[in-house]
Parts: sequence; C-alpha cells; structure tokens
Amino acid sequence: MHSAGETTPEILRAHPGVRHAPTPKLDLFMVDDFLPDELCDALIALIEADRRPSTVADYNGDVHFRTSETCDLDVTNPHVAKLERRLDAFHGIDPAHGETPQGQRYAVGQEFKQHTDWFNPDGEDWERYCSVAGQRTWTFMIYLNDVEAGGGTRFKAIRKTVQPKKGKLLCWNNRKPDGSGNVNTLHHGMKVRSGVKYVITKWYRERPWQ
Repeated sequence: MHSAGETTPEILRAHPGVRHAPTPKLDLFMVDDFLPDELCDALIALIEADRRPSTVADYNGDVHFRTSETCDLDVTNPHVAKLERRLDAFHGIDPAHGETPQGQRYAVGQEFKQHTDWFNPDGEDWERYCSVAGQRTWTFMIYLNDVEAGGGTRFKAIRKTVQPKKGKLLCWNNRKPDGSGNVNTLHHGMKVRSGVKYVITKWYRERPWQ
C-alpha cells in the first residue's frame, strides 16, 4: 500500500504511451505529448513574466552550480490549474502533498549541475525545507519547448540523457524502498548550447504541503 504522497509504477504504466526506463537502479518514466502545445506556450509566457535567479538548498559555494531562472506559478491561474489537473489524473497522488509548481528558464550556457531533488537529512537546510512536509517523494518535470541544441537531462548512474521535447513528461521516484534518498536519481540539467529551454517541475512530499 502506497502513501497519499506517492504513486506507483503500476499506476503510471496504466496510461497509454508511458515508457519505463529498463533499470533496477531507479523508477524513471517518460511520456511524449503530455501537454498540448497551446498549454506549453501559455506556461512559457507565465515564466517569462515572473522569472528570477534560481537558488539551491545546502549551498556548496559554487556560484555556477545552478544558473537558470525560476518562476513560482500561481495555482489560481487557469493555465496552471489545467496543468495541475492533468498531473493529478496521471499519478493519483493526493494534491495536498504537491509543492507549488515551478517553471525554469535556461538560456545559452546555463545549467543545473549534478544534484538530487531529495534533501540531505544531514544538510544545514533540512529543517528549513523538510520540518513540516518531510522528504520529497516524486518529481514530475515537463519540457515546454524543443531546444535547438543541448539542454538534456543526464542521469549518470544509468548513462541516460533525456533530450528536451515540447510537451514531454519525465518523472521519477526520489527514494529507495526503505524511504531513504536514492543516489541513483542524481541528474544534471545540461548546458543549453543554442536556443532557450523552458521546463515545469512539480515535486511531491511525504506529508501535506498545503
């Protein structure tokens, strides 16, 4: 029995077009055309209107570690509400466990170096980010546009790079069966070589976020 803050491979694979990466190291899923073009375009416009420099938890002193821009999306906006409904219908996670959806913009040369989405329990920012809602369970990321060159998402442990494609969903379980963070989810938002990359990221927690 899974908790309200997580989904299962069985739930995700029940949808048409879902692909499951063939590896025992992590649960990683992909599906093309998850969002229609017009919704992708509307979400890009929201990111452009409200973007700011991205930040990181447990800052390691590398000012070039995450160089993208970020936008917290207003869940009362009709386009964001449509995004949320599509995600809810796909994974079956209790919406109360979801963080505010976030948009990211990567210009040429910008990246997010290798990192995990789960938080280090021994890190200095653990209490700040996890004292209320707990650890992150699942990540759902959607590419909002095709990128001219670069901008792939690289999972080093399984030697797989997912290339941006408009409307494509990429999602993974951040934890191992025992509930601890899965180091195999370490991933790199690689540098954009030409063009601009836009993505949406939605994270879920062990306990209600709202």
